[in-house]
Formats: sequence, C-alpha cells, structure tokens
Amino acid sequence: MPQKLNKDVPTINGAMAFKFLEKFGSKPGLERISKLLETWGNPQDHMRVVLISGTNGKGSTTAFLSSILMQAGKKTGSFYSPHLLEFRERIQINGKMIPEAELEKLELEVKKYVDAEGEITYFEAAAACAYRYFAEQGVEYALMESGMGGRLDAVNAASEELAIITSIGFEHTKWLGSEISQIAYEKAGVMKNAKLAITGAGLGLETLKSEARKRGINLLAYGEDFEADVKKESLSGTMFDYSNEMQLAGMEIKMPGKFQVKNASLAVCAAENLECSENAIRAGLEKAKIRGRMEVLSKNPLIVADVAHNPSGTKALVDSLKALGHKKEEKIICVFSAMRDKNWKEMLKVLGEIVSVFVVCTPEGKERAEDAENLFLEAKKYAESYSSKSISDAVEFAKELANEDGMVLITGSIYMMEEVYYVLQNKKD
Repeated sequence: MPQKLNKDVPTINGAMAFKFLEKFGSKPGLERISKLLETWGNPQDHMRVVLISGTNGKGSTTAFLSSILMQAGKKTGSFYSPHLLEFRERIQINGKMIPEAELEKLELEVKKYVDAEGEITYFEAAAACAYRYFAEQGVEYALMESGMGGRLDAVNAASEELAIITSIGFEHTKWLGSEISQIAYEKAGVMKNAKLAITGAGLGLETLKSEARKRGINLLAYGEDFEADVKKESLSGTMFDYSNEMQLAGMEIKMPGKFQVKNASLAVCAAENLECSENAIRAGLEKAKIRGRMEVLSKNPLIVADVAHNPSGTKALVDSLKALGHKKEEKIICVFSAMRDKNWKEMLKVLGEIVSVFVVCTPEGKERAEDAENLFLEAKKYAESYSSKSISDAVEFAKELANEDGMVLITGSIYMMEEVYYVLQNKKD
C-alpha cells in the first residue's frame, strides 16, 4: 500500500465573526476586556456568573450544568470555547445559539469600539459580547468557559458566584508556566471571591487548596468531598451513582466515556449548591449534549470523533475505549491531526497503546497545524502508518481499512472537526 495519500479536499467555508480582530493575536490580561465592558455599562454585573476553568472537561461540564439549570427553570447563558462548526456555538441561551442578526449587531459594536479606543483580542471580544448579549436577554445564570488559564482569562473580568476547575494538566506552557503548580495557580485565578469552588483536579490539587485557603473560599474536591461510582457504560452513554449531601443512584448521561462521569459529577455538585432539585439534576444530565466528545458519527463502520488535543485528554480517551473493551488487535484506525504547539508526540505515544493503524493528516487552511509528514514519522514508531494532506482522503481511506468490523477513531485537534463533519455529511445546524 502507498505510504502517502494526496487527494485534495475543497476548502471548507470557515468564515467566522470577529475575523478582523485576529491581527491582535492572543494576549492574556483583563485590562482590555474590562475597559470594553465598562464602556458597555458592565453587563457582567447583571447575572449570576459561574466560571469554569481547567485543562480538559470544561465544555462538557458547562453543557451538563447548563442543561440542569435549564431543567430547573433558570434562563441560562453558556459561553463555550472554541467552537466546532461556527462561531455562534460559543454564545447560547437555553441551548439555542445567538441569532445571526444579534451577532452582527455585536460585531458592529466591537468595530466601533476598536476604531475609537484601540485594540481588543478575538477571544476578549467574544467573551465581552457573551456577557452583553446575556444581560440584554435577561439571563439569570451565565456559565463562562475559560479559553486559556483562568487568572488572566477574559471571562474572569466578571465577579463569580461559583468557580469550577475541572482538571489540571500540561498545556499553554508558554503562557501558564512549565510546572504543574504554576499552571494550577493560573487556573485557580477564577477563585476570586466565589461563595464556593469545585474541582476535579488530581494534579495540582494542593496548589488549588492553598489558593482557596488564602482567599477564604470553600473548595470541594472530587474523590474527597464527593464522588461517583460507574455502574454501566457503553458508547451510547454511562450510568453511575453519585455521593455527596445527596445520594443519587442510577444517574444517566448520554455522553460516553468514563471521564464524562467526573465532569457530570462536577456539574451535579454545583447544581446541589445552586439549589436545583433531584428531578432537575437527573433530567438535565440525561438531556445534556455537546459534540465531539466520543461522538459516534457512524455505526457501519463505527466512526468515533473526539476533540482530545493534549496528552491528558488523549489518555482519558484511550482509557475509556479500553474500559469499553476496545483493544489494539481489534483494528482501530486512527485519523490524527494536531496543532504544532501541542505535545502531539506524547499524544501519538498514548494512542499507540490501542491504535492498530494511523492515518495522519493536516486540516485545510490551518497555519498552526503540524505537517502531516512529521506526524507520520512519529506515528510509525507505534503502528502501521499512512499520511495525507487531506482530511477527506484520510477519512475515506480509514473507512476502507476499518471495513465493517473495525473502528475509525478521529482525534487530535478540535480544528479538524469542521472538515470531518463536512466529509461525513454529518454537519448539523
């Protein structure tokens, strides 16, 4: 078989809002967004804010808690980062994306501000617009997922009622530091004056506890103050028992993967302290959904997509697949792509524990993406490997290799998913 696949794929229309702000790059700090929010009358002060930081699990935890609050009858705004298919996914109220007309209006407001006042980064503008839209629409709760870190992340411009730190692992070391304690310190920055903080972190936990003590904030830790026991799991979902002040048996989530049980438990712990009923918690967990988390895109052949994009996320994915009985001998074909600034070598090593064939590729038009040739040279250390400059070709070739009895696993970067959904005709409005 050839070692390279070179079929091209048409460029996906990835146009997004606030494109004109990309020239300002990524710059941690609260000064710029605070100034913009003040110009807009500090909309973030008109809602109850939950800040969610962490290395992995932020999006899922946000989705679980948002769904619970909605079932409790609370008008709930959710801010996600990044998006999979279109920018509007980032700003949602009660599970519905911001209308295009509202987004265009906000984009015009940002342009006026930049023309008059100077710069604001892409992510800062997105977070500020979320706060403004939520205030204009009268939401009661705003669940704000951080983009990078926490202490200097744009969402942290608000005063939080509750803070959640999902996990701590190595990421964004250029900005957050090269030691776990440094990264944990930055993530802990969302605990400013919260009534309560909740964490699922194992690594960095002592740093989080220390920072909570300094601030006089009560910190509840998964595995110490509350816990969950998995009872049944499959690719269609997981059942577990939850133990805290509430003893909740037979909780069910539709998102597969053992790692989602911890994310769901963080949301349940938060919901308990936000005075949600057991019925709202159960219904919210079962109805919660978010794309790209061990998502089954096809059953014949079995195609699973996951946005794991760092070693800890990749390990959680591999451990979950192992727990479901999948193993290297079962013909698992992995379509893999990664951003250059991620630890993709370690990710490939972890995936090599279960993957029988790698088909590596480069997302269309992504300048940060690692070259497929470099991925190929590393991947072949762990399994039979092929390379492609086209995700379309990579996915189709992986499907051929998997046939009817294998699995296609698509992972490595959130930035490949738009093209994956396009190729598989699985894009949803």
